[in-house]
Amino acid sequence: MTAAQEVAPAPLLETPAAAAGHQVAAFAVMLLLLVVAPFFVYPLFLMKALCFGLFACAFGLLIGYVGLLSFGHAVFLGSAGYISAHTAKVWGWPPELAILAGTAAAAALGVAIGALAIRSRGIYFANITLAFAQMIYFFFLQAPFTHGEDGIQAVPRGMFLGVLDLRHTLTMYFVVLAIFLAGFLVVYRVIHSPFGQVLKAIRENEPRAVSLGYAAERYKLLAFVLSGTLAGLAGGTKAIVFQLASLTDVHWTMSGEVVLMTLLGGLGTVFGPVVGAFIMITLEHYLAQLGAWVTIIQGLIFVVCVLTFRRGVVGELAQLIKKPL
Repeated sequence: MTAAQEVAPAPLLETPAAAAGHQVAAFAVMLLLLVVAPFFVYPLFLMKALCFGLFACAFGLLIGYVGLLSFGHAVFLGSAGYISAHTAKVWGWPPELAILAGTAAAAALGVAIGALAIRSRGIYFANITLAFAQMIYFFFLQAPFTHGEDGIQAVPRGMFLGVLDLRHTLTMYFVVLAIFLAGFLVVYRVIHSPFGQVLKAIRENEPRAVSLGYAAERYKLLAFVLSGTLAGLAGGTKAIVFQLASLTDVHWTMSGEVVLMTLLGGLGTVFGPVVGAFIMITLEHYLAQLGAWVTIIQGLIFVVCVLTFRRGVVGELAQLIKKPL
């Protein structure tokens, strides 16, 4: 047994092989549902949910497996969206390169912000990330290329890899699905790798992990950058899907929403952030007609869910069937 495994006990008493088997089965069910869903549900709604699902997975990796609460994670989603939209519309880059450019920008921001914030802990870390996010929000508000409150509109979708015409809705959906699955599998692999075990060890008992020889700050920085990069991938994809980059995605309220998605789905679970994102997007979609009351209704539903499902929806389901999800 490795030192990291000694520090981070498994929440459910089950062999790793059996646990992996149950998660693979859950992944297969999720994949099947997502493949057939666009033939029964509005594809644009599903694409929005997938983008936010990937965003929530990125955030869930940070808070659920490292124990770092970021109140400024929207900075990666929104910044990548602006960069992807600008490179696609103004520079004429194809969608795959535009998304990669946004993802790279988010990764660079992750390195810069993480290097300064990672030394802090608890609420101090959360406040520092929020402060950086607000600084970047006002930058995008004032920068000429973002067009202020109007945002970057009419972003062309173009041809993905020069072959797939993203103007067709179903084609766009399956490209988004492929991007989501790639990001989800990266998170899954990280969680179940030796690197992920060290992250769990640091979350459970950082001083002990340090005493065992692990450079905790380096591991936390790598996890922060990876989380920001995946959030940027979600933001760049979203900008291409909706042909728009706006201040909404970089505002602090978006950071709050991803916290709610993760907690609602289940903290420290693989599928929890995805389920939480779909629940939140569904609520926004069907409660939109209520106008300003949407936030209040969402808050009440969230309170009820937290009181009823203390481990989140997926967490309670995993506890009920005694299988890790």
